Amino acid sequence: MTKKSLVKGAAVLAVAGIVVKILGAFFRIPLANWIGADGMANYSPAYALYSFLLVFATAGLPVAISKMVSERCAVGQFREAERVFKLSRMLMITIGVIGFCLLFFFSGYIAEMFKVPGSSLSMKATAPALLLVPVMASYRGYFQGMQEMVPTAVSQVVEQIFRVVLGLSAAWIMYNSAVDIMGFSNDERGAAGGCFGASAGAVGGLLTMLVIYLIARKGIKRRIRNDKNRTRETAGTILKRIAAIAIPITIGATIMPLVNLIDAAIVNVRLLDAGFDKTAAETMYGQLTGFAEPLVAFPQVIMTSIVLSLVPMVSAAHRVKNYKERNNTISLGTRMAMIIAFPCAAGMFALSGPILLLLYPAQRESALNTVPTLQTLCVGFVFLALITTMTGALQGIGKQTVPVINLFLGVIVKFGVTWILTAIPGINIVGAAIGTVVAYVIAATLDFTALKRFTGFHLKPSVTLFKPCAAAVIMGIIVAFIYKGIFALIGSNSLSVLVSVAAGVVIYGITILKIKAIERDELLSVPAGRKLAVICDKLKLW
Repeated sequence: MTKKSLVKGAAVLAVAGIVVKILGAFFRIPLANWIGADGMANYSPAYALYSFLLVFATAGLPVAISKMVSERCAVGQFREAERVFKLSRMLMITIGVIGFCLLFFFSGYIAEMFKVPGSSLSMKATAPALLLVPVMASYRGYFQGMQEMVPTAVSQVVEQIFRVVLGLSAAWIMYNSAVDIMGFSNDERGAAGGCFGASAGAVGGLLTMLVIYLIARKGIKRRIRNDKNRTRETAGTILKRIAAIAIPITIGATIMPLVNLIDAAIVNVRLLDAGFDKTAAETMYGQLTGFAEPLVAFPQVIMTSIVLSLVPMVSAAHRVKNYKERNNTISLGTRMAMIIAFPCAAGMFALSGPILLLLYPAQRESALNTVPTLQTLCVGFVFLALITTMTGALQGIGKQTVPVINLFLGVIVKFGVTWILTAIPGINIVGAAIGTVVAYVIAATLDFTALKRFTGFHLKPSVTLFKPCAAAVIMGIIVAFIYKGIFALIGSNSLSVLVSVAAGVVIYGITILKIKAIERDELLSVPAGRKLAVICDKLKLW
């Protein structure tokens, strides 16, 4: 049951996440092509600050809600699970109001601090989202705690549809408008229109969660009526417990956004020290944040999906002291993460140039210059996937402070590496990417060591690491040759990339089955797994 529930929950969220990322690509790619690297340099600080503030509302608290609801449902305390949700919702509303006021009313001062005054309009445009997203996150955490992932998946897709449609519309109108808006340039106005999409998406996502909650309300009330347990915690006790779980997770989640904010300051400074002019420095930073990082973030959505399913399941098993099921769940989650992470990293590394040209045809020079940066970040993606999974497992057993400390230690080293390497002309912006990879390697190693110490969890290196890695390397090499061959024949980059990616999926799938990195019963746990198993049987892939 554990295997089926984890795989199914992760699959639902992963499919939704992929749809969201595809829609996000339809958002960022036209936006980047319209406003270019200079415009993205105005968009990125505003969106990075928005993401940083949003972490306070959507990182620790939803996980705390999910964990506490799951623990109470595991022992039949459905009434207390509902109280956890309602108290946390009020807390979310308060945090949302504070975040909105901070970003909206102080946007001008903050933009001046970043030395990008044109980004202040973008900051104002994202501020309304901070009112709504925290409330939406509380509903998602509640349903995740009950191990129901469909509500989160549906709301994510609706949220992104609103963001793409209304955000791009606003960006196009404001970018092409002849009307002067407070003296901002076309690029600055276009960036602000794009940022407005976050606020529009929050409206759509919250409305969706409210409708789903009202539909589910009848069943929730029935479970509460049948709850004969009269154990009742005080509101203060619940809030303290939420804080004890959420605060360390939130601090940990703010580390990487904070790194991005500091990067925005020190990277430009060090590039200037390396001899680049202001325009070149801003362009390179735009390539890192606007071109490379979003591509690496695309497959990360699957890792996040695994964790959202992992935390409540590990928490429930840990609460009832079923340590065997707990460790089996952690093991399966880690294997799933690696089976996905290795091919994503290898495929993107092998086709980094063609993929960038496919996505950013109007910014050909910037796309080609981004290749080394993207390839460097691809190396770190496997370690990022490990961090994500291990962090979820540690949160599930109540050790949420541990991954925070580990990531912080990695980040300290990152700043030293970034500061030194970015100022070397021959390395320049790649130095920031190398620093990020170093941070991931350190944090992943420390997380794994801690998890093994606290749970006795044992990783099977052969099936979890070596086999997926070997299959991914084989796939990456073959895909690179396939792309070159097809491109030589037809001369179309777009078609060559699409065919190569499709071939890569098939090659990796066959290889991973041939070397027995996935067992037949595990494939049966995947949605439509029985049909896939029948096909594999006919092809004699076992």
